[in-house]
Amino acid sequence: MSLNKTKIPEIINNVSKVIIGKREVTEKILVALLSGGHVLIEDVPGVGKTTLVHAISKSIGCSFKRIQFTPDLVPSDITGLTVYNMKSGEFEYRQGPIASNIILADEINRSSPKTQSSLLEAMQERQITVDGCTYKLPRPFMVLATQNPIEYEGTFPLPEAQLDRFTLRINIGYPNFAEEKKILIAYKEEEPLSKLQAVTSETEVEAMQMEVEKVFVDEDLQDYMIQITQLTRNHHDIYLGCSPRATLALFNAARALAYIRGREYVIPDDIKELVYATLTHRLILKSEAKIQGKDEHSVLSEIVKSIRVPVVKLYD
Repeated sequence: MSLNKTKIPEIINNVSKVIIGKREVTEKILVALLSGGHVLIEDVPGVGKTTLVHAISKSIGCSFKRIQFTPDLVPSDITGLTVYNMKSGEFEYRQGPIASNIILADEINRSSPKTQSSLLEAMQERQITVDGCTYKLPRPFMVLATQNPIEYEGTFPLPEAQLDRFTLRINIGYPNFAEEKKILIAYKEEEPLSKLQAVTSETEVEAMQMEVEKVFVDEDLQDYMIQITQLTRNHHDIYLGCSPRATLALFNAARALAYIRGREYVIPDDIKELVYATLTHRLILKSEAKIQGKDEHSVLSEIVKSIRVPVVKLYD
């Protein structure tokens, strides 16, 4: 894993020039990137969601497109469309912004479910279909969507099928006093994002993704992950539990986190660190549980605590 020893810290340190004090958040986005997943960033305005996505895309040297989701956005604004060329007498496909490595779906919940669903095929199959023709998307490919969890007026809830395609749901959070002071100093004269340079490339990112696939996961840990998702389907407080896609997402994310931490094998702590970001947004609680003041995190925590953590040997 030669690339891991140099490139991962370089990317994180590069992003930290722009997003101060949020190393764990950057790590989680890299987890999704290296595991071939997508991220939903749910936080209040002004904490740096858009800036973070832009900083990561610049750091990894990949193409980047921002799509501002609005009520009047239609699927063809994302996927592109077929137009008639009067000179050639033929129909030609003109690609939309989806044909990029990193897609920022800004305020995704401000568009209708029909428009949101135009991302489903792209997020799962890494391709789009326009007028019956299928077009492959560039690799690596990742969608990072943002939404404001507080403001609900003029928004549309994300369908379950859409939420299930996000590997992780994360939030950035407010900076502490010292971090906010560093932000003032960093942005005093010029925005650091404008000077940010790439520290890796598309080819190297793809190579790292292939290395992540080789990370070893002990069979006991595989069973541990399956137990967690299985119990969400039978819990008395949960109306809709995690799908097999959720189990696979947790499996791949754990391998990517182990890789980022410099290991060739997964340990239980990798799973416990990612289980909430990976699974809570895939759960739908029963109304009785909500009335009792429970939320997805507390119910999942109850499930995780009920399962014995396997003891596995180290594979150094």
